[in-house]
Amino acid sequence: MLKKILPIFVLGLLINTISVTSVTAQTSDQNKTLNFVFTSDAHYGITRKLFRGEKNVSAQKVNRAMINAINTITTITLPIGNGVDANQKIAGVDYLIETGDISNRMEIPYQSATASWQQFASDYYGKLTLKAPSGNPTQILLAPGNHDISNAIGSYKTMQPKTDPTTMVNIYNLMMKPEIPLTNETYNYAIHKINYSLNISNIHFMFITLWPDSAERIWMEKDLKTVPESMPVILFTHDQPTAEASHFTNPIFPFKIVPNRKFENLLAEHYKETQSRMPKGFDTNIEQNGLITFLKAHKNIKAYFHGNSNWNEFYNYHGPDNDINLPVFRVDSPMKGKYSSKDETRLSFQLISIDPATQKLTVRECLWNTEPTNANKEIVFGDTKTISLKMNTVTNKE
Repeated sequence: MLKKILPIFVLGLLINTISVTSVTAQTSDQNKTLNFVFTSDAHYGITRKLFRGEKNVSAQKVNRAMINAINTITTITLPIGNGVDANQKIAGVDYLIETGDISNRMEIPYQSATASWQQFASDYYGKLTLKAPSGNPTQILLAPGNHDISNAIGSYKTMQPKTDPTTMVNIYNLMMKPEIPLTNETYNYAIHKINYSLNISNIHFMFITLWPDSAERIWMEKDLKTVPESMPVILFTHDQPTAEASHFTNPIFPFKIVPNRKFENLLAEHYKETQSRMPKGFDTNIEQNGLITFLKAHKNIKAYFHGNSNWNEFYNYHGPDNDINLPVFRVDSPMKGKYSSKDETRLSFQLISIDPATQKLTVRECLWNTEPTNANKEIVFGDTKTISLKMNTVTNKE
């Protein structure tokens, strides 16, 4: 079941005829393979320098091309190997997951979050044609990113308009399903956190706001008490486990967002490393150690998925003291990829396949633009990693 989400509800998106239904568990078959498409950092409102022979291409055009590629994934055969459903076709995709930075108003040309959300909805909800094995439409799961939050609360960087909470309001209404839907006027970031979870085929999926700081971990602790310690847990959020120092709250009274401090006040936790002006890339060891203590207390958290830093990577997080070993999956961005922004043939999303019977999880990199001159070129599988979700197991790489 999906906690904090009520039965199916249709929310108008302020754009023509598009509407969105709420998220519910897709399957009652506890042993069938679960498939998820995972992407992040759509960044509507900015442009790519080059894409398929054109210059300064809008995020809407690039994201729409990616959605068109995602729609074809059930037509291709998975690669040979030891991964889940290797050398088979995908029966369907249960969910598409997007972990934030849907909107972006910090770069010229400035575009309102309202306009960005409308474009995102028209592409991800209006153009996605994938279906689950049941025949129901693939459902979309959302988590917010730092740009989405800054849109809502403001930033020390120039933004026009200074605040526009549209993206956060829509994500909240879709994922949290309040009795009375929020509006831009009633939204309050301090209390309207986007934290929710689903139990699917005896696996617990958690979605949280930005990064598991001390405030988020209060909700996580309460949520994890509702599941057995033997049930594997998979975490989806925007920031990488090492966190980003600028996302914490300014530790100097009155704790405001001010240009010379460069803290964005996106996380409720105050930055603890220093009270001096925060340079780019400053340490987050104290903050990470709080997370590591939590992870050690909840050994059934078996995998961590994130965006934000924008490239495809399968790695293990060890923490500042090298005393933890958590499998982590970082996903590419269609607009801001560290590598794919320079080489469009490296544009990718991820396919997550889980076998509930064996509790095996396989993540496959899906390269969707390997021939930029051929928009119909079939998806090519890149890196693959398989892990066990069972307790007391180690990670394997194919």
